[in-house]
Amino acid sequence: MNIKSLCLSTTILLSTITLAKEPPMDMQTLLGEYISWAQQTESQGRKVGIPLDARGITLAKEIGIKHPEKVRIIYLDTVPFPIENKALKAMGESLGFIGEGIVNNAQVFGYSIYVRHGFKLNRPKLAHELVHVLQIERANFADVLRQHISDMQKYGYENAPLEAEAFEANIKYAIQE
Repeated sequence: MNIKSLCLSTTILLSTITLAKEPPMDMQTLLGEYISWAQQTESQGRKVGIPLDARGITLAKEIGIKHPEKVRIIYLDTVPFPIENKALKAMGESLGFIGEGIVNNAQVFGYSIYVRHGFKLNRPKLAHELVHVLQIERANFADVLRQHISDMQKYGYENAPLEAEAFEANIKYAIQE
């Protein structure tokens, strides 16, 4: 971790503590709480979500997902985030995941893809989300989350390597559509 990312992590942690007005928590504790919540969210999504159709299964296989039959899509008014936990809400706001003016159209939790009603999950956008499923399948949710947060601090959302990989799928599958 370089000094810039250390300072940014400290700033995020301090703003989280200040905004939450609860006993201080370190970033690892916050991430642990978020990961636990995300695992429950993924499990719930696998129970209630819609399996990929034949075209979706074919796309998932083409992208490299080993178990496309496990992927589920869940449509909701709002993509979930643990806002009831003040510290996690503050962390999400400080990282730009949630907040005023921020609309989260889709988010992957393991094999569960949560999608906001009204967001058109066409082939390129589904490919983008399936790349995130693949990233988690290659490692695990906790490792991918830690890398993604670190990368976003260093590079910003659009230039973060995990997002760059997913954006490549947007382009590739938009051309084929």
